[in-house]
Amino acid sequence: MSKKSHTWRFFRAGGFDQPRIDTPADLLAIGTLDQKLWVALSCPVAGSEFDRRTLALIDSDNDGHIRAPELIAAVRWAGERLNDHAVLEGEADGVPLAAINAADEEGALIAAAAREVLAESGGEAVTVEAASAAQARVAEKAVAAWEAAGAAIQPLGAATANAYAALTVVAAKVDDYFTRCQLAAFDGRATDLLNASEDALKALAGTTLSPQSEMIAALPLAKVSVTEGNPRGTGGTALPLGENTNPAWAAAVAALREQVVMPLLGARDVLTAAEWQTLQDQFAPYAAWLAAKPDAAAMGDGVLALERLARYSRDLMRLANNFVAFKDFYTHQGPAMFQIGTLYLDGRACELTVAVNDPNKHAVLASLSRLCLVYCDCQRGAEKVGIAAAFTAGDSDQLMVGRNGVFYDRQGKDWDATITKIIDHPISLRQAFWSPYKKLARLVSEQLQKFAASKAGAVDGQLAGAAGAVGKQAAAPAKAPITPFDVGKFAGIFAAIGLAVGAIGTALAVMVTGLLGLKAWQLPLVLAGVLLLISGPAVVIAWFKLRARNLGPLLDANGWAVNARARINIPFGTSLTQLAALPKGAESSLSDPYAEKQAPWKAIIIGLFVLAGILLAGISFMAH
Repeated sequence: MSKKSHTWRFFRAGGFDQPRIDTPADLLAIGTLDQKLWVALSCPVAGSEFDRRTLALIDSDNDGHIRAPELIAAVRWAGERLNDHAVLEGEADGVPLAAINAADEEGALIAAAAREVLAESGGEAVTVEAASAAQARVAEKAVAAWEAAGAAIQPLGAATANAYAALTVVAAKVDDYFTRCQLAAFDGRATDLLNASEDALKALAGTTLSPQSEMIAALPLAKVSVTEGNPRGTGGTALPLGENTNPAWAAAVAALREQVVMPLLGARDVLTAAEWQTLQDQFAPYAAWLAAKPDAAAMGDGVLALERLARYSRDLMRLANNFVAFKDFYTHQGPAMFQIGTLYLDGRACELTVAVNDPNKHAVLASLSRLCLVYCDCQRGAEKVGIAAAFTAGDSDQLMVGRNGVFYDRQGKDWDATITKIIDHPISLRQAFWSPYKKLARLVSEQLQKFAASKAGAVDGQLAGAAGAVGKQAAAPAKAPITPFDVGKFAGIFAAIGLAVGAIGTALAVMVTGLLGLKAWQLPLVLAGVLLLISGPAVVIAWFKLRARNLGPLLDANGWAVNARARINIPFGTSLTQLAALPKGAESSLSDPYAEKQAPWKAIIIGLFVLAGILLAGISFMAH
């Protein structure tokens, strides 16, 4: 009889359908869900606000990433180890003894381990903390037993570790030397070929040499030759332990002589192949003992499986809702596992904040998200972290490199945050609406400042010239000839000014006449048309860009494999950045004793500019 297929339910968020994983039945069926419908297919173990130990247990190949098959295998294993799948809802911190399926050998081991833990801690359920503590105790015992066994096989006692390290550093190079010597002893014609070639030495001659050079380190450890006292077939010459060794390996050979050869073989200046083999044989048991060191994270048999089951029972449902679906992120039921904290800066609180190791590398892909991203270096004492925060409400007028804020991580710790890089994209439609006027204001301000600066420079130059002229007149009182007044030149200037004023006056007269000819109800329409003409293009462009915001590239830059177009539309994006607002019921005085007194000329000038703009646009509107 075939097993009934699972009926999937979906919810729409971020512009796409996401699977609902609300019940243990939904969780246990994720292996049957087409992976094209998964929101993500891989996520990194590091850089996520999720229990690192749980992720490490799921990461079966220890490559630092959780992939879909590993999550499916973890869920399947948990389902087989439980006879009450309601535990997978994750509401309890652990697993009850009664829920463990002890029908097979592994289940019996887990149940036995659970009874031992409960005998110490009490209660009916094994918590994650209790299971982890039991696992740690078992691991400590295993490591202690391993350390006790190693005490009897250390040839140099407490100095064995350092001696073995000195031996392993040069082991491959010493083996290479004696092998070359054996070949030279086998056939003398190979002697010259096995030493440094003439071409290699010529290449070294044309460079700045250093003992740490890789080219020198690649040469043989010492010169290969066959001498008397070392007949053919006995391994060639002995290895010199003092002079005549490769400069790149001189320090390592000296350490081998002092820490290994002299304590075990006595003082000597050379080492034969037979003596080298003796040293290796003496350290062989120690090397095997080191290789057998138990992994504290993988010890305990039933206790390890118990810890795994307790963690899976608590965490798998939440992990699935941050992996198969992004339910936590899109429903605001809690921060998603990739949200590492909140950045407070420029009167805003940015909740979409992710960890970043390399801002420049991260920005290459993250910029495709169309999000306004602010990269910050955060420091708390000697600790440093990098973050990228998405600004999705307000504007970017006051965002600039070097500004400081405060970052609160998920544990509630505060960090000093400094902006180091900004990826500028539209933040809101309000910003887009006012952007043309802000650009015009900046342009006018810059031009006025340039004009004022040029005039100030001209005045300074004239004053300096006048001062110089006075000095010259004091030295030579003769009067300079007076330049006659050029009437024709100034007449032309006055005529040009008159034409310009006349043209402006004519244009204003036409605009005023046109506006006066409109009915009262038409004036608001003209004003709306003018505003639409000025701000409309910027708002439309921003609207398209804001609709294109995508969470995928931001997470992909962090090592995720996002499998869907996880959009961040305008309403949802606005909810990810909180603007400063007075609390409800708060009292506020509008009287500012230090407010700047507004000069009427400023308002008059601004009003004239606005009126001129409206009139010009109105005429253009009526002409078309």
